[in-house]
Amino acid sequence: MSEKRKDNKGRVLHNGEIQRKDGRYQFKYIGTDGKAKFVYSWRLDSNDPVPVGKTRTLSLREMERQIQMDLFDNLASNGGNMTVLALVEKYVQTKTGVRPTTKAGYNTVINFLKKDSFGKKRIDTIRISDAKCWLIKLQKDGKSYSSIHTIRGVLKPAFKMAVDDDLIRKSPFDFELASVIYNDSHTREAITREEERKLLKFIKEDSHFSRYYEGIFILFHTGLRISEFCGLTLRDIDFDNHKIRVDHQLQKHGSTGYYIEKTKTICGMREIPMTPEVEECFKAIIAKRKPPKSEPIVEGYAGFLYFDKDGKIMYSLHWEHYMKHIIDKYNSIYKVQMPRVTPHVCRHTYCSNMAKSGMNPKTLQYLMGHADIETTLNVYTHVGFEDAVEEMKKLNVV
Repeated sequence: MSEKRKDNKGRVLHNGEIQRKDGRYQFKYIGTDGKAKFVYSWRLDSNDPVPVGKTRTLSLREMERQIQMDLFDNLASNGGNMTVLALVEKYVQTKTGVRPTTKAGYNTVINFLKKDSFGKKRIDTIRISDAKCWLIKLQKDGKSYSSIHTIRGVLKPAFKMAVDDDLIRKSPFDFELASVIYNDSHTREAITREEERKLLKFIKEDSHFSRYYEGIFILFHTGLRISEFCGLTLRDIDFDNHKIRVDHQLQKHGSTGYYIEKTKTICGMREIPMTPEVEECFKAIIAKRKPPKSEPIVEGYAGFLYFDKDGKIMYSLHWEHYMKHIIDKYNSIYKVQMPRVTPHVCRHTYCSNMAKSGMNPKTLQYLMGHADIETTLNVYTHVGFEDAVEEMKKLNVV
């Protein structure tokens, strides 16, 4: 009968265990790929102290228990030796047919992970606390909440894929982001009715910016997304039935140029009733419309409403710039400053005004093209103290 192997403390070693000459423990096992694998630790048992100057890791037998569980569940050993970066790259490869903007977002995350040490970590070594501490560090290092939200938005489904592929047992990113880092992003606020009135009056009377008056008026009084507005063509304006048909949006990407996308959600496909004022604005736009000799066609769509000085179709970035210059000029003239106004602020303002006017929430949800009523009520409506006072007056409370 062969003598049982023991360590230098006299403890019996299990099958596959040995203690090396330097005192470190080794365990040999056969992985799911049929090849021999090895793990090492300076401690045999969890109660063993860490030798002076050595890094504390799991004890050998803690590692063995984890390996046995993984083998039983047919999990790949060591997470398939896949790094976080490699996992994200593989996940992105599975996302075919995505929008150019989404693809650009994926590339941004990949490029960031190439530079960050977290991207080099093996996926099976990352715990929930590691993921949380990393996100906290990113914010401390100056990353904005929105940037971290984007990064985590790619990592979370990537790690879920790793779970589904039996590479790891549990995703370390399955937690609420707001419970870990502070949301320091600035909410887009609606402007008041008085601010809207003053701004539109200023634009209408300005010798240079008056050319954009009708478009900005429409944005304030329809709630259209700017990409939906830019995508409107002559056939989308139905003067006979006094409505706007919204079933697509115009986008532009540096590498691909102009392209047409479906609306942001299925609910985004809608018909918006035109008020007489909005209808008059559209008529004025069409009357002043100056397309180039050869009408631009984007994926079968032609008859766009606005063109820049070079005859190019105006898209969202044009309007962002125009509105910034308008606000800058307004604030250079008047002491009472106008807050930052963007096309999306116009959308917020429209939704808030409709909500304050008592519009049925489901009707407002339809007009905004929101898939979720909570978005309409919680994100796009802005109510203040004055609004509360007015509501209480209606109820004869004050």
